[in-house]
Amino acid sequence: MTESLRTRLARLKFNLFPAYRFGGGRVTYVRHDWQEIHVEVPLSWRTRNYVGTIFGGSLYAAVDPIYMMMLIQTLGEEFTVWDTEAEIDFQKPGESTLSAEMEIPDSELEALRDLDVGESTNRTYEANLVDEDGTVHATVEKTLYVRRDDQ
Repeated sequence: MTESLRTRLARLKFNLFPAYRFGGGRVTYVRHDWQEIHVEVPLSWRTRNYVGTIFGGSLYAAVDPIYMMMLIQTLGEEFTVWDTEAEIDFQKPGESTLSAEMEIPDSELEALRDLDVGESTNRTYEANLVDEDGTVHATVEKTLYVRRDDQ
């Protein structure tokens, strides 16, 4: 589990990007090959909802762009990657910092790289937002469109 200088700088830049920053989440780790990213959503004045738990929009915003970024970085310019669908299942109120670890295995990348030019597919990925004990508070399911444009 190692970050490179390049991914460390990308993480810092991503956390400063206003659309991500103001959601309240933060990227805490980007593996050197972009195949694993960790995020956190602390319970704070910025993420607290009316009833004192983490706002669902903050939970979703922390996870929303991550799988798309991972695929863009790992597949390269010869692929088009777009978010097409998302679903969040709230299971328990977030009363402390929640985190998610998202990973794309080599086998998944190989399957996508095997697409022929012009061929596309939809892929679904899941991220669990958990507390420090590992209890799942929300599950986000993301569906992404991937097309091979050129070889």
